[in-house]
Amino acid sequence: MISAIYYEAAVAEHPRTVALLERFSRIPQIKVERYGEVFNRRDQNFRLQKKRPGLILAQKPDGQIQDVPAGYGIGADYNYYFSHLLNCPYDCRYCFLQGMYASAHYVLFVDFEAFFAAAADAAARHGGGERGEIHFFSGYDGDSLALEGLTGFARSAVPAFAEIPGAVLELRTKSASPGPLLKLDAHDRLVVAYSLTAPGLGDDVEAGVPALERRLVTMAKLAARGWPIGLRFDPLLWHPQAGELYGELFERVFAAVPADRVHSVSLGAFRLPTAFFKKLEKLHPDSRLVQAGPFQKHGGMVSYRLDLERE
Repeated sequence: MISAIYYEAAVAEHPRTVALLERFSRIPQIKVERYGEVFNRRDQNFRLQKKRPGLILAQKPDGQIQDVPAGYGIGADYNYYFSHLLNCPYDCRYCFLQGMYASAHYVLFVDFEAFFAAAADAAARHGGGERGEIHFFSGYDGDSLALEGLTGFARSAVPAFAEIPGAVLELRTKSASPGPLLKLDAHDRLVVAYSLTAPGLGDDVEAGVPALERRLVTMAKLAARGWPIGLRFDPLLWHPQAGELYGELFERVFAAVPADRVHSVSLGAFRLPTAFFKKLEKLHPDSRLVQAGPFQKHGGMVSYRLDLERE
């Protein structure tokens, strides 16, 4: 799965770096000064790298916690996101990551504790939840659980965030693997959120994503263990029979997940920044998603016509 490991000199002795280098001792390992030397190089081929990506181990220099973009969130008073991982093993045609980064390599910031400390500081600034809900989103620049067997992030993040007063952590994923969550105690402020697309719509635009039935089985197991489940029907994809297809999806989801274990539900129509959509058209000119339309540009974004978005 991993073609090579690059690691910054600054994290060469970090326990997570040492463990990964020992685990993957048979593949090339290259020391670099800064991860951008590899990740931000010009003239990289995203599609070729996607087939055999490298893993870059680095330290996040600053900005561990960021304010969420406009419109992102599920209704909390204060909202932040963080990215311990850049890029994703799945290959969804609608994903903005293929328009954001020149490289398909994974970047793992191994200094997890810096993210936890920054989150604790942010929560403290808002009174530890006394002045309103504080949400932290993981999985914005990469799937939170899909590479858990490689990163071990959730295993560290769950107990760390459980100790931050007022903090609600969302782990967003398309993975069918529960990672360590079935072995950890569930916590009401730690939400496992699943991005879901209607059967028949996601089949040819979500390459590598586990089958819906496998994800539903995992969701049911987590719900039975007490984990709050988030449902993210995002992006909604247009189709002449979209109502019927999404109706089937909703029935299957709520047959698997008891209503009292659903933490929140969010909806969002397909949309991409205009520059990212142009790159998508270039990378996948024959994609059904690109050809489906009808699209409009509004507010610097490409999405469906406003009447279809409302529908």
